[in-house]
Amino acid sequence: MSKRDYYEVLGVDNSASDQEVKKAFRRIAMKYHPDRNPDDQKAEEKFKEAQEAYEILGDAEKKSAYDRFGHAGVDQNGAGHSAGGFGDVFGDVFGDIFGGGRGRGGPARGSDLRYDLQLNLEDAVKGKTVQIEVPTTVSCDACNGSGARKGTMPVTCDTCNGAGQVRMSQGFFSVQQTCPKCHGRGKIITDPCGVCHGQGVREERKTLSVKIPPGVDTGDRIRLSGKGEAGPQGGPTGDLYVQMHVREHDIFARDGSNLHCEVPISFAHSALGGELEVPTLSGKVKLKIPSETQSGKLFRLRGKGVSPVRGGPQGDLLCRVVVETPINLSNEQRELLKTFDESLSGKSKHSPRSNNWFDGVKKFFDNLTG
Repeated sequence: MSKRDYYEVLGVDNSASDQEVKKAFRRIAMKYHPDRNPDDQKAEEKFKEAQEAYEILGDAEKKSAYDRFGHAGVDQNGAGHSAGGFGDVFGDVFGDIFGGGRGRGGPARGSDLRYDLQLNLEDAVKGKTVQIEVPTTVSCDACNGSGARKGTMPVTCDTCNGAGQVRMSQGFFSVQQTCPKCHGRGKIITDPCGVCHGQGVREERKTLSVKIPPGVDTGDRIRLSGKGEAGPQGGPTGDLYVQMHVREHDIFARDGSNLHCEVPISFAHSALGGELEVPTLSGKVKLKIPSETQSGKLFRLRGKGVSPVRGGPQGDLLCRVVVETPINLSNEQRELLKTFDESLSGKSKHSPRSNNWFDGVKKFFDNLTG
């Protein structure tokens, strides 16, 4: 089943400010929060949907990825961004409603992870599935992630009675705070697991398959949901963010959806014209060089650039020709060039730019001395 648009879920448009997004989420969350709608499955689903939408739209980097790539930019197979935890934004919104927000009992969420992936330009443009190895934490097998020794179970905290928070009175005010004994978990481990020492997690290196969509560039991220660190004592798993880094290419330079390259040509080729083969990421193509082509001229090969990751027309390949001065000349070649140069001497029609430049220089110095 396809997901609804996150802006539609919160009832705001894509130009809404951070405060407007936060206000919209708070209104929906207060209406459908499970504590206010016990045993109401539909209300719980609406709350979770709004929660997911705010996780993305309430974070600047994730919102940017969603605006650029849609759901593909922030789900497991898209180009996601930002490794910030949702607990922070959740607590920010609900802190003044529930008195401290982040802890209402229960295990903490695992940390998000970041992996820097180096790609060559060909793989970034065409897309590829790669295998990566990530050091992370996973649920402890010995205690099934509970943190308690096998055969035992965590017990309900007798200070907060499992709520994870305690209420303290200060004069006329009543303040709700995280329970100091269980640290918001609502449970206490009296007999810790000997393998994970009560944490419920252990270290491991995971090998993951990551699908790189065609057209990614340096700075793009892919979010792998639930592939981060396992939460302590059975808490939910964090996410893994794969950061793209595209290496410099020996021939091409990328500028958005366009590619640039320099094509060296001989003096004779630039003067007489002709055809030459130039490389593209999809193979060789013929480039026609008109006669009397000057160094620095740009030739555009349409559709030979990059297809944007979010869709749209494919970019172009811009070839800049550079006339190369011959080196290591023989005596015979030198004499031929001298003869050729003498045949051009004094004839402005062969070198209009050069003659115009020298005329400009002469006029400049005449004005200085005059």
